[in-house]
Amino acid sequence: MGKDTGFLELDRRDRDYLDPKERLNNYREFVVQPDDETLTSQASRCMDCGIPYCHNGCPVNNMIPDWNHLVYENDWKNALDVLHSTNNFPEFTGRICPAPCEASCTLNIVDQPVTIKSIECAIVDRGWKEGWVTPQVPAKKTGKSVAVVGSGPAGMAAAQQLARAGHSVTLFEKNDRIGGLLRYGIPDFKMEKHLINRRCQQMEAEGVSFKTSKEVGVDISFQSLQENYDAVVLSGGAENARQLQIPGAELNGVRLAMEFLTQQNKRNAGDDEARAAPRGTLKATGKHVVVIGGGDTGSDCVGTSNRQGAASVTQLEIMPKPPEKEDKAMTWPNWPLKLRTSSSHEEGVERDWAVLTKRVVGDGEKVTGLECARVEWVKDDDGRHQMREIVGSEFTILADLIFLAMGFVGPIKAGLLDQSGVELTDRGNVAANEENYATSVENVFACGDMRRGQSLVVWAIREGRQCARAVDEALMGVSELPR
Repeated sequence: MGKDTGFLELDRRDRDYLDPKERLNNYREFVVQPDDETLTSQASRCMDCGIPYCHNGCPVNNMIPDWNHLVYENDWKNALDVLHSTNNFPEFTGRICPAPCEASCTLNIVDQPVTIKSIECAIVDRGWKEGWVTPQVPAKKTGKSVAVVGSGPAGMAAAQQLARAGHSVTLFEKNDRIGGLLRYGIPDFKMEKHLINRRCQQMEAEGVSFKTSKEVGVDISFQSLQENYDAVVLSGGAENARQLQIPGAELNGVRLAMEFLTQQNKRNAGDDEARAAPRGTLKATGKHVVVIGGGDTGSDCVGTSNRQGAASVTQLEIMPKPPEKEDKAMTWPNWPLKLRTSSSHEEGVERDWAVLTKRVVGDGEKVTGLECARVEWVKDDDGRHQMREIVGSEFTILADLIFLAMGFVGPIKAGLLDQSGVELTDRGNVAANEENYATSVENVFACGDMRRGQSLVVWAIREGRQCARAVDEALMGVSELPR
């Protein structure tokens, strides 16, 4: 694959970013893609490694060596076809996927993985630019109808695949625009929303019908879907956010991260303030912001707060600080635990680890600070790590706004799931396996975060595709859709 000696001759060269001073003035994407010559030379580094572990690292099973070789040969159109054969929306994953494929790359053993994510993004962006991405309208209709509930990446992928199989597909979304957390949970500076809009146009041309501002279980009963459609796909995500269970958490100024991120995305979309912030404006301008949670959502709050002009931003994580570098002999080709510094972190933040939040301080109405303590993680007699507070380590952080970015504990039960009567797992997710994605209710299927719990966009796309095949097979007895 690629050039036999490419990985020996060329070092890894990934995409660049605009300077933080420039990119903090707006909410536009700030990635600077390499030119075509650099991309083809980087693709040539994909070595004939015998066992391409990148396949195992990629949840959608992208045929990475194949399209790397095609880019090296300057055959971009066929590279796009190969890329689309496993991934409906590579412009999404090429921007916001953490790239477990690169962690699994054989060249990552020497910290020089192929720039898979950048090449993937360049292939699909060129495909749109050249007009190669067109609607795939089915030759004939099956006469079967499917309702897909939830328009995040899992729902979008399932709907598109089912429409291409010839089914009449209706995609229901409770928000005013299609996209789920892609639309309102991912900041525009990481992924601009015109990327979703043009996919929606493609899907409409393929036969998908969109029903926005329609919450199944509230505006529309689940029973009506069962009565009017041959199958129902539940792809509503895992939106039940973990709450902060400490004194003072009820004070004004302690808010969920998704409220904050959604508001700014709505403003960027042109919504007025009343529509963008029905529960009241959340603005970090001139304020001391504390973000609780060290993951991607917390990082997104950091980047958004800095763009709004926060006086200071602090991000807290209860787990200990990860190592700067992983032990490759112990972890490769699996996803390693190591310190990750995002572009938002580089724009300005104080990060702190092994911190336990104990009490929100306020004046009775608004937040003024956050009392914390240091913790250490020790093994018990069974070898399990247990958290232990360090005596005398208490300290207080100045805070005007506290954003909770501590992850999600599963799908919301009220409305849709309660009405559907589907069985749930011990974790509160919809019970369905990865073979047929069928729930305990006949002709009702589930995929994405609603089934597997909080996860990555690339897993959602995979599950949406595989669920679509399962639905097609259940309706028709056989399916030609890929898994």
